[in-house]
Amino acid sequence: MKRREQSQTEQLRQALAEREAQLQEARVRLAAVEGSTSLQVGRALTAAAKKPGRSLVKLPRDLYRLWRRSGTTRHTERRRGVEPVRSFDADRQEARLLTGVPGGGEDLLVAATVVGPAIAEAIDPYLHPVSLRPHDAQIVMDGVDVDLVLVSASAAAPGSPWAHVGDPAVVDRTRALHWVLESAAARGIPTVLIDDEPAPPALRAMGFDRVHKGDAGVPLHLFNPVAAHLTPGPQAVFVRGHRDEPVPDVLTELGAGVVDADSSGLAEALRAANVAVVPAFPSEDVRLRRRAWACGTRVVAHAAVPDPAGPAAEGLAVTVPRLRAEEPTPSEQRGMLRQVFLREATPVRLAEILDGLDFPPGTPGAELPLRGRSVAVLADPAGESDAELLADDLLAAALRPTEVVVPSTASRLPGIRRLRAEGVTVRTARFSAPDTPEELTRGTPDVRVGGLGPERWAVLAERATAPWAHLWTAPVGRRRLADLVCAVECSDADAVGTVDLGAGEDGGDPDGRPREDGARGFFDRPGTSGQQYVFVSSVVPELARTGLLRRGWDPAEWNRRGTRLLALGPDHGTGTDSDAEDAVYNTTDAPTGAVG
Repeated sequence: MKRREQSQTEQLRQALAEREAQLQEARVRLAAVEGSTSLQVGRALTAAAKKPGRSLVKLPRDLYRLWRRSGTTRHTERRRGVEPVRSFDADRQEARLLTGVPGGGEDLLVAATVVGPAIAEAIDPYLHPVSLRPHDAQIVMDGVDVDLVLVSASAAAPGSPWAHVGDPAVVDRTRALHWVLESAAARGIPTVLIDDEPAPPALRAMGFDRVHKGDAGVPLHLFNPVAAHLTPGPQAVFVRGHRDEPVPDVLTELGAGVVDADSSGLAEALRAANVAVVPAFPSEDVRLRRRAWACGTRVVAHAAVPDPAGPAAEGLAVTVPRLRAEEPTPSEQRGMLRQVFLREATPVRLAEILDGLDFPPGTPGAELPLRGRSVAVLADPAGESDAELLADDLLAAALRPTEVVVPSTASRLPGIRRLRAEGVTVRTARFSAPDTPEELTRGTPDVRVGGLGPERWAVLAERATAPWAHLWTAPVGRRRLADLVCAVECSDADAVGTVDLGAGEDGGDPDGRPREDGARGFFDRPGTSGQQYVFVSSVVPELARTGLLRRGWDPAEWNRRGTRLLALGPDHGTGTDSDAEDAVYNTTDAPTGAVG
């Protein structure tokens, strides 16, 4: 009886806290409405209608003052005296009908977005976007508990629902965005403007918590070399900064393709070419260069008006054919993609933009965009030497894992202790009952990857909390884990590894010969063994989804159970990468041809 009374007391206490929070939020929103420009304009018009004599003379002056004040509103100043309040009404049916996103999750931030189409495509896998439109912004903001308000300058482009927002001439859209920012300030939600394109100056002065100059990074799920060998096209492509930019005559003679920088087919055009000629403007050069690198394409920066005082010109007529005749090597392609993955990819850029913002209590914050890159390393070191190799390998990795899972018998080895001392989370698991001969010897008749069967990998995966798991069996080099995670981010595969030669490379018999009947399946294409990234029917897994490993399935059965398997090319070998530093992949300045 006492437990029941205590439970009822806790329920009543929680209900009272929720009602008080709702009441406080209602008071804050009422204060925001009373101080809004719309209400003040209505009061001024009402007063002029009641007393038309003197009030009509003062009306233009009062409206002008309200307009001047509305353009310099600082929503961050209003928030200082207000305690951030989270809405407890996020599960209402109207929110689910409007957006399908009832509230924040553990893996992704929920963002109310007023963004252009390019930004929307880039952030979609890394945030839960709730699109706002001028006619329903208030309804959606009231019905959904969001963690962030994200606005981009490209949303003000002509033809979009928020076209010319921030321009004093477009009063309705500007007023709707003002209301969104005021609501966010009242609820303690940070607001960010991505200044990616020219927009009305008043948009930047609306009182955002942060204004980021630039775009949202390179979306690797759109720009990547996974389908490069399947995309036919010219070996060179000229990327125009704007539609009126003339194509150099030498590129026309060389049969180069032409694509606009804002075209939806930019990724396919870059994948189809060995070399891309981009305009040598500072902003466009950097943005297009990173996208070309992600697609495995070399870049030549071309100035429309060459500098006559520069060094001797080699010219596009020499530079482009020379680069076009030499395909990027697998190591060069992997290095260019790795640089973009570690420094310029969209989740990295989002983490930089959100870093330091004041999120409401209970919101995970800026680290969530990188949650998809979290890796748990599953390992079973046989002794002290293996544990030391494991520690050396992981601590030197370019992409450090989130956690390490080892058997409980290996938890006291010096290498595992060193990982703990370096701040790496170490979890332990038991294969069987403690102190039994099986636990002490760790022998298993079903030998698969690294001496462990699927059941034992599943035991280790049960203790992991990261979405991805790396099956560590031997040192793999400092860049290997980064390449594996980059591959799954580009392809959305369920597992990635090396080709399973036991199943027959290129789909043939286990000894490597083609099938006797001469028939070829979908994956039985000639030359797939020379590609860097190719989907296959069987791999020796190195990185896989943690949930997939927990099922304990044999990797040979994964493809038949509906998983997407990606094999890395022979340049990756069976695990060990070169320890040489990454080459610096700069553009080639045409017409000089000098590597800058």
